Amino acid sequence: MYDVAIIGGGPGGYAAALYAHNFGLSVALVEKDEVGGTCLLRGCIPAKTWLQTADVYSIVSRSADYGVVSSPPEMDWSAALARKQQVVSGLVKGLSGLLKARGVEIIDGYGRLIHGGVEVAAADGTTQQIEARNVIVATGSVPRSIPGYDIDGTRIVTSDHALDWPRQPRRVAIIGGGVIGCEFASLLSELGTKVHLFEALDSLLPGTEPEAVKVLTRDFKKHKVKMHTATMVGPAQIGDEGVVVPYGDDSVEVEVVLVAVGRAPVTSDIGLEEAGVTLDGGFVVVDSETMLTSAPGVYAVGDIVAGAPQLAHAGFAEGIAAITHIATGGVAPVDYRAIPLVAYTHPEIASVGLTEAAARDAGIDFEVSSHGMRGVGRAIIQGQTGGVVKIIAEKDGPIIGATVAGPGAGEMIHELMYAVAWEALPAEAAALIHAHPTVSEAIGETLLAASGKTLH
Repeated sequence: MYDVAIIGGGPGGYAAALYAHNFGLSVALVEKDEVGGTCLLRGCIPAKTWLQTADVYSIVSRSADYGVVSSPPEMDWSAALARKQQVVSGLVKGLSGLLKARGVEIIDGYGRLIHGGVEVAAADGTTQQIEARNVIVATGSVPRSIPGYDIDGTRIVTSDHALDWPRQPRRVAIIGGGVIGCEFASLLSELGTKVHLFEALDSLLPGTEPEAVKVLTRDFKKHKVKMHTATMVGPAQIGDEGVVVPYGDDSVEVEVVLVAVGRAPVTSDIGLEEAGVTLDGGFVVVDSETMLTSAPGVYAVGDIVAGAPQLAHAGFAEGIAAITHIATGGVAPVDYRAIPLVAYTHPEIASVGLTEAAARDAGIDFEVSSHGMRGVGRAIIQGQTGGVVKIIAEKDGPIIGATVAGPGAGEMIHELMYAVAWEALPAEAAALIHAHPTVSEAIGETLLAASGKTLH
């Protein structure tokens, strides 16, 4: 009898398994694939490895701007693919070793929730039952598609396939202008692929501050990305040499179509309904303070949680919350309002808390302050001056939201994460000193403006 059985070895599942060590809990982790989940195997890590390759390629391409004369770079796609796999394999090996060192028993197979634990079906057709006092369901998500675009892995693909393309496609249509679609548009266009990017809504990165989207679209135009917003595509027409994507009265022919329209929760055929777990549109409804579902002793974390962001770091926090409740009966609720969101595009866009539109919709009386990076010394040195920092604060009150677009935005957002989480007043945060010259000085300048006392 285990204290905890976990179905799924992605970020939410493996974080819960690792954290259980702090309380001496016995843990069985059921996973049909390698540990690491979508993030490590088919998402965050491999995608960002490819984006790093594109970043290096871009820097070498413009090295003459810095007085470094070199031959034009050539892309060795096979070598980059091998490096991506090396990074992933190394992290999987490290994670597997850490889980074993913490006493977690990893059980290979397909897990299904049953009364009193988990039934595991192995690849060889055998089954076994794992008894557990508590079960955490962390089965993750899979890419969605749309009518007329049946995924075949060759002409119509998802990000899962695109991360393992054996060669660089020369012409690609990307359907979906959210984070995944924009990241692939950045990656491919910087490496010379001709990209058409389609988004049904009026703007790329829906829900993102328009000033930040403007920074990204300027870069997309520079790299000749054809952006089609407020545009619906018709059914794909697949031929021997490529795919025709109709839209409006026009069409475009490409080698391959990448469908990036979001991810669906993996919650069917794993025993949730039979156990009495409440679902909402396929997502699992939980108590947000404990991650407990409507079924006693059954918890859910990660991409399957209703109303929660599908982010690896949210899954980490949810796993901690579930284990805390199992081990102590106490709560360690996830502060969703202070979870950073990052699009690893070039340039990066990161945000935390409320946007201006969200604050307005909530009826909050607020003030907006922003500062561009055109005059920031370190941004000038790096040749990346198109960025912006935007801060939302309640009128005569704390900071409630922020967005950074520009170099290193994904790293810089964390100081604003603390400001939002700790409900800091702009004047309090502005009193702290940023090192010079750094790109993060743009945050300091914006905080000064938010406190009513500008500097530059």
